[in-house]
Amino acid sequence: MSENILNINDVLMTPLKIISVPNGDVMHAMKSSDEGYKDFGEAYFSSINSGTIKAWKRHKKMTLNLVVPSGKVKFVLFDDRYKSQSYGNYSEVVLSKENFCRLTVPPLIWMGFLGLDNKTSIILNVASIEHSSEEIEKKELNQIKYNWELDE
Repeated sequence: MSENILNINDVLMTPLKIISVPNGDVMHAMKSSDEGYKDFGEAYFSSINSGTIKAWKRHKKMTLNLVVPSGKVKFVLFDDRYKSQSYGNYSEVVLSKENFCRLTVPPLIWMGFLGLDNKTSIILNVASIEHSSEEIEKKELNQIKYNWELDE
């Protein structure tokens, strides 16, 4: 069951299962029956190096379903949707194998992330639509005020 433990409307955190087997774990990511599933467009992996920040980006139409199967990543979300009850709110969450959850981010939420592990971290996105550069908006790191602390 999904929880909205973050303080931004429509963003979900869903605890996921890790099934330990002798030769390597099975790590669930998403099923079509899961809350937060909208449609399937594509699944892709992104990597982020230790101490690196990738920010800011938002999608006009895409719903993101983010899972970190390897490494440790801090996600920061910012809501500037004028009609949202959570307008102006920030949320942050750290995903890793120790906090194995799926972060569902609806369209129009600004997002950035920081690599916290001492090695490269991997992020899986199960996206609701195929990637299109026409539906992405970007801002420079300093255009959204946030203190990116590296000491997680």
